[in-house]
Parts: sequence; C-alpha cells; structure tokens
Amino acid sequence: MRIEFLVEEPSIEAALENLLPKMLSPTIETAIHNFHDKLNLLAKLPARLKGYSKWLPPDWRIVVLIDEDRQDCEMLKLKLESAANEANMLTKSAAAGQRFQVLNRIVIEELEAWFFGDVEAVVKAYPRVPTTLAEKEKYRNPDAIIGGTWEVLERVLQREGYYPGGLPKIEVARNISRHMEPSRNRSKSFNHFMTGLQALIEE
Repeated sequence: MRIEFLVEEPSIEAALENLLPKMLSPTIETAIHNFHDKLNLLAKLPARLKGYSKWLPPDWRIVVLIDEDRQDCEMLKLKLESAANEANMLTKSAAAGQRFQVLNRIVIEELEAWFFGDVEAVVKAYPRVPTTLAEKEKYRNPDAIIGGTWEVLERVLQREGYYPGGLPKIEVARNISRHMEPSRNRSKSFNHFMTGLQALIEE
C-alpha cells in the first residue's frame, strides 16, 4: 500500500515525517506533497484529485490534511468532500462501509494543538517548559485553546527563554514531533486523524 499525503504547509510536512513511522507499518509507502499555502491547496485540490482518479492503483490512498484556522469547519470539510466527489473518488465520510480512497481531515484549529496534546513531547524538546503545563485549565483541551495555537505556543516557549525573535514553525514542528507518542495525545483532532488513518489502512 502507498498513501499520498496532501498538506498545506512545511511545518505539518516536518511533523508527519517524524509521526508517520510511529503510526504506520514500514511496509506502507508514503509521500508527502506540500502545497506551501492553504489557499493554494484548496485551489489545486480538485484538479489534483481528478488527475489521481485517472491512474490511481487499487492499493494507493489519498489523505488531505488541512488546518481549520478558525474557519467554519463544516464549510471547509464540504470543500474537501466536493473536490473528491467531482473526481469520482470515494471519501471515508461518504463510504458508508465501502472501500474508500480519500481521507479528509481538518486540524483543529492548527497543527500546534497536536503539540499541546502531547506536553511530554514539548518538554522533551524544550526542557525549560514546566511539566505541569498540561494540568493548567487553559491547556487541558488542546483543540479549544483560544487565541491561535501557534501564537500560544510561541508565548509558552518565549516565556522560558526560547526563540525571543519569533517562532520558527518548521524547526519547532520537527523538534516536538520527534518526541511525540501518538497513543498518548490528548487532542481530539489528532485522534480523529489517527483513527481515520487506521480505517484507511484496514480498507
């Protein structure tokens, strides 16, 4: 089996490079295609899926992964589902138990929520961050952090003396994801992604 991941920007690509080997069997081939911008991914997705539909081998699958970014989640999901439908490709949401080719997943609200879902990994990457961070009310539900999760992560790290000049998102994604353990993540969005990926493999 081979899974093609279509993602919106470099930091999620960096995170997946570390996470996928922990989540998938080494017998599964993967490729990550970074569109460098959310709008670019949304604009090119219909044509990309139509292209896949003409030659996709039976054991290949597609995963589209995009940040919510405080947009209407249902409208965003509808755009992804419509692009697959126009390409005559079956998604998990539409499969109703049938074999599906496309898994659409939305990161709520941004990739950094997945990092707050595994505070142990954050502390291993940045040891001055207090281990009690996950116990504070603001961080207990990573997907509900207010004020933009990357901005909040930047403030957390800067408070401990890291990156005073600003958060280098790709570097941070690579550093934290290296220590992440998928099974302990508290982000509902991450777990939704993980269970969807498992269903895709079982198909």
